Amino acid sequence: MSLSGTLVKKITVLSDGDVFHDIFRNRPHQISEMSPDKIKSVNLHNGDWGTLGSVMVSDFYHDGKAKVIKEEVVAIDEEKKLVSTKVIGGDILDTFKSFLITIQVETKGDENSVTWTFTYEKLNEKVEDPNSLMDLVVNITKDMEKHQLAN
Repeated sequence: MSLSGTLVKKITVLSDGDVFHDIFRNRPHQISEMSPDKIKSVNLHNGDWGTLGSVMVSDFYHDGKAKVIKEEVVAIDEEKKLVSTKVIGGDILDTFKSFLITIQVETKGDENSVTWTFTYEKLNEKVEDPNSLMDLVVNITKDMEKHQLAN
């Protein structure tokens, strides 16, 4: 059994893909307003929103428990509408040695999608793949879509 893995999920969205990218890059603190039952808060810990090296701390709910994640923005590609963060603290590192989250938005006319990619290394073979965490971010994406379509 491999300790390293990649998990990818692409979600088609009916709302404006450019808005998704802008939120993920520049306004992640507003996600808690769109998905309050899943994200309690996203706070800037260091740096400026939307810049490489900035660090944010999020309080969220996963598997019925309150959890924390601390992330550093390690890649931004405006052309590809991509943002990558490296988990540098919080509950995820209780079971994973490393965890990289990449969010890429594709916009092709009226067809938009959000692709989440988790690249990770487990601490040991007993750790399950982060499928429930992927389900969480998919549901947050759907909440964001509903919020955009309602406004």
